[in-house]
Amino acid sequence: MDTKKRVNILISGKVQGVFFRDSTRKIAISLGITGYAKNLSDGRVEVVAEGGENELKKLVSWVKKGPPLCRVDNVTLKKEKYKGDFDDFNVI
Repeated sequence: MDTKKRVNILISGKVQGVFFRDSTRKIAISLGITGYAKNLSDGRVEVVAEGGENELKKLVSWVKKGPPLCRVDNVTLKKEKYKGDFDDFNVI
């Protein structure tokens, strides 16, 4: 098993009100990733996720596309130190 990692992802485009956060939650849970997805006041969605490196890569690939009704214009990825802050993945 690979070492746990943490990423902070900021997604911009048409990503609020299109089930982006809930779809991200379902994907994250299926991958065994913990963390959260929340809407930001500037229209972006922030995802903070912790898990194995391979699983996080799959999540990042998914958020670059998102669910069918969304439009992803930009994804900013920042790697952070793993903290073990989460028990599951939530929509905030």
